[in-house]
Amino acid sequence: MVRSDDDTWDLASSVGATATMVAAGRAVVSQDPDGLINDPFAAPLVRAVGIEALTMMADGKFDIEKVLPESAARVRANIDEMAVRTKFFDDYFMDATGRGVGQAVILASGLDSRAYRLPWPDGTVVYEIDQPDVIEFKTRTLADLGAEPTCERRTVSIDLRDDWPAVLRAAGFDPSAPTAWCAEGLLIYLPPEAQDKLFDDIHHLSAPGSTVATEFVPALKDFDPEKARQATETLTRMGVDIDMPSLIYHGERHSASDYLETKGWQMDSAARATLFTRYGLPAPGHDDDDPLGEIIYISGTLR
Repeated sequence: MVRSDDDTWDLASSVGATATMVAAGRAVVSQDPDGLINDPFAAPLVRAVGIEALTMMADGKFDIEKVLPESAARVRANIDEMAVRTKFFDDYFMDATGRGVGQAVILASGLDSRAYRLPWPDGTVVYEIDQPDVIEFKTRTLADLGAEPTCERRTVSIDLRDDWPAVLRAAGFDPSAPTAWCAEGLLIYLPPEAQDKLFDDIHHLSAPGSTVATEFVPALKDFDPEKARQATETLTRMGVDIDMPSLIYHGERHSASDYLETKGWQMDSAARATLFTRYGLPAPGHDDDDPLGEIIYISGTLR
């Protein structure tokens, strides 16, 4: 499915299916009792979406070593990266709210269950922004499971291409109070100019002491769609119909870190390999084969 300015999706198609794929990775990681994260809602959410191969993966019924042994190392590395990525953003939120930031905003929240699984400080308000169908599906599915948020969860049902700041304010967001912003796994699905506008909006809505966390993929500048299709062939062979190259906007774009620093944010960054070491996992060692190359994890504070 080729992207367009007004395309839409559910959690089984287009960009939405990538959210389900990410949740399946979190479900696999959560099966390890000594793993970095525990997301008890990932598997049931994936199951509810209904993509067979991802459901089998989330339920531990897809043995990649037997079915696709030549791809096992890459799949394992990708799953480990999901553990590292999730841990990075979990820690970011707990650090920010632990220091007194009382409201958090998760942009393009997808099947993120942090509002239900993290031990938020009392009184924390978490805003989840995503397309209406995505918000409705997750809210209904978790309610059917009997799940209760561990914070004050407020949903903001709107496409990020529309006037989401106005709808966020209408939901009770207070721009005069510090905010913990998160744009996890989002930027590669935005055109470069839309990425800049997203951070312009975040900056205008942020009081001093606000924080932000996201990623930067330098290789988008030289992204090779055909190489990406070859690298993601494993998904196709698993029965997952996601054509990642057609979903990604590539070419030149600002580093989120550099862009925000020009606006007064104090930014820090850590390469993927650094996070693997920090969290006690072996570095993936497949950057040369990965069409996205290195991933830089970014966080910062508005001075």
